Amino acid sequence: MGFNRTDFYDAELKRLDPHFRNALQVAPGDRVLDVGCGAGQSTRDAARAAHQGSVVGLDISAEMLQVARERTTQAGLRNVEFVLGDAQDAPFPAASFDVCISRFGTMFFADPAAAFANIARTLRPDARLVLLVWREQSCNEWSTAIQQALADEPASSASAPAAFSLGDRAATQFLLESAGFGDVAFTEVHEPVFYGPTVDDAYEAIVALFLRPQQTGATPVPPATETQRRLRALVQSHLREDGVFFDSRAWLVAAHRR
Repeated sequence: MGFNRTDFYDAELKRLDPHFRNALQVAPGDRVLDVGCGAGQSTRDAARAAHQGSVVGLDISAEMLQVARERTTQAGLRNVEFVLGDAQDAPFPAASFDVCISRFGTMFFADPAAAFANIARTLRPDARLVLLVWREQSCNEWSTAIQQALADEPASSASAPAAFSLGDRAATQFLLESAGFGDVAFTEVHEPVFYGPTVDDAYEAIVALFLRPQQTGATPVPPATETQRRLRALVQSHLREDGVFFDSRAWLVAAHRR
């Protein structure tokens, strides 16, 4: 069947999702913005809570949004809209949302200060911001262990720093406060992330995520033989009865629009 990036992300984060949902505290009539919504799992969760309100899912990937729309239609949710755009300059009206949420969707902003300032502009005063972001790379075994196994593959670390761009607590607090947020609070989420039900599935996922070229039509280059050996040994050492898991640590960040 092959690797499916969309399905992988939702399965990977399943253990972290309850922490995120519990922190959202979405009210029935809330207007919610989901930034970096991807295939819309968090958008749909918010829409069920805001059943008398509305939810907008924002993402820069048209491919992901197409999946999000299809799955939302299948779920029978009618209070959801998906918008293709960038949080940095998305032209939503000022003070048009009561809550902004993001499940690992804010770490890759080209201009984080501009993006969070624009998000703040779209929120009414005292509106809530709830983010789930990775802690520092050194805290996340799924990155450190895999990067070590792929050390001989030059393409393996290209996007690694960006994924942890909000991991520094002090820097992220300063960024949010400068953008117009207050009462910034951090709660650690410590749960394993799922890489597949079998060694072969996890191996395929890691190669697809860390090594395959992102350009459409590009020919995948298989890892070197020694890299394959290290990677399979790593995956095998993390196999449990219910699949392959790596340790992870994230920040659950909550704040209010001043």
